[in-house]
Amino acid sequence: MINRSTGCLCLSLLLILGLPAVRAQQPDSQQAPPMQQAPPTQQAPPTQQAPPTQQAPPAQQAPPAQATGQGPVVSAAPELPKYPDVRLPGEYGYWVGVSGWDPQEQPIFNKGHGSTFTQSGLVTMQGHPKAAEGAEVGIALGLHNALRLSYFRAQAQGNFTSADELVIPGQDYAAGTVVSTAYTLQRYKASFDYLTWPYPVESRRFRLMTLWQFEYMTMKTAFDAPQLPLVDSSGNILIGADGNPISYAGSISKSIISPEFGLGLHEYVTKHLRLELNGTGFAVPHHWTIWEADATANIRISHFEIGIGAKAFHYKTSPEADFFSRATMASPFVSVKWFSQ
Repeated sequence: MINRSTGCLCLSLLLILGLPAVRAQQPDSQQAPPMQQAPPTQQAPPTQQAPPTQQAPPAQQAPPAQATGQGPVVSAAPELPKYPDVRLPGEYGYWVGVSGWDPQEQPIFNKGHGSTFTQSGLVTMQGHPKAAEGAEVGIALGLHNALRLSYFRAQAQGNFTSADELVIPGQDYAAGTVVSTAYTLQRYKASFDYLTWPYPVESRRFRLMTLWQFEYMTMKTAFDAPQLPLVDSSGNILIGADGNPISYAGSISKSIISPEFGLGLHEYVTKHLRLELNGTGFAVPHHWTIWEADATANIRISHFEIGIGAKAFHYKTSPEADFFSRATMASPFVSVKWFSQ
């Protein structure tokens, strides 16, 4: 009995002592779920959801510019106003003209380095041209360029008495012989007048032109001894050693084919007054030299233009040949042109 009572008492004490410990552990195991859920920390709605920051409507939205293909708006300086080029009289249509000048200088004819004789060959061509007449045809190309074809001719003749024995092509004149001379100088030229400055012209009145030209010049000279007899005292024609009638005439032609380059200055003072200065030339040392210059004031009246000024022309054929010719001619110059527009 004692043993059963003692055993029951011990079991009761163990239950009494163990119950508080079991109760103390049960709340911890039951309260664990709230700690694991921790809804505020895991969900963190303000941190995960940030629609206002991602959308950023004012910065990202630019539908009108993208829809029209204009791209982003960039501020730039406004374009400068454009003024149309103004063509003044003589810069459109086509024209024809005539000119005249009166050079008083006398061309020189002489033997060259290629001659084989020792006598003199120097001749000053006699006479003065009544007028060195010329002609021109032109057409406007582009806004302010032009193509011109021009021509001039000078002729003169006269006599002189040779001081020494004189040798010319085909003839030998003794000292004291009266010699007649005649010459015809002709010049053909094609010129492309190219506007170089200013460009664009707009409403400016000044023009700087570069002149690209090609020229063919020929100088034909003729000589004779009009006082030497062609017949004998009986009126019979004198026969030379070659079996032909004696002739004291001789002639020779010299020419230059050359490019030329130069400048032209044009100033439209008013719509009816234009000042013009041109100069072109070219040279090959010991072969030929050629240049030309003119300065004119041109007055426009309806379709006509009158030019008044001065003109100069120089040439020298090759001194390496048997004979050569040279001249520098200058005088007042007058021209009249008719324009289609």
